[in-house]
Amino acid sequence: MEDEKNLNRLIGEAMEDEGYSVDRCFNGLEAMEFMDCAKYDVIVLDILMPRMNGLELVKKLRARGDKTPVVFLTSLDSVEDRVAGLNGGGDYYLVKPFVMEELAAVVRMLARKNAGTNSNELTVADLTLDMTAQKVTRGGTEISLSPKEYALLEYMMRNKGIVLSREMIENNLWNFDYEGGTNVVDVYVSFLRKKLDTGFDKKLIHTVWGTGWVLKEES
Repeated sequence: MEDEKNLNRLIGEAMEDEGYSVDRCFNGLEAMEFMDCAKYDVIVLDILMPRMNGLELVKKLRARGDKTPVVFLTSLDSVEDRVAGLNGGGDYYLVKPFVMEELAAVVRMLARKNAGTNSNELTVADLTLDMTAQKVTRGGTEISLSPKEYALLEYMMRNKGIVLSREMIENNLWNFDYEGGTNVVDVYVSFLRKKLDTGFDKKLIHTVWGTGWVLKEES
């Protein structure tokens, strides 16, 4: 969440290079809309954002019980500013200009903290995604995925049980400058469903007609 578009892009690309799925937005109200629709491992945000500043946003998140770790990125570098940021619900305060490697290290640390474990595995039923080895297995059998299929699966597993719209997936996997075909998400979901569910009695990817898709274990 950064209103300076070039820095927003650079941070997003750096985090994607680290293997993360990334949603990017440019103001506080837009950020709240994202937080209403998905669960995140870490939030990286500027304090001085339009429409709702970072401190106000985090205050609202904490008030509703959202404990997602927050990294503040800001040019406000006084001791008072740092104290206000940490007391206001932030977990880390990084002053601009910063080194991207430090931000990446902080995000890794907070992501582990949020998971409550040092494990880098995501699981749904008998499906496992090992983020360290970038390996996917179901029922003990390894499944080969393209980079885009892997990113889609990781995003769906991080948001298991949540219905994800086509727009949400487009913004997550291709970001806001994507200009591809309108059915590209449908195509990749179809590829992924074929690889994950073919040959298994229990299906994990479900279509919610008129809305999107959800990854969940059948009840």
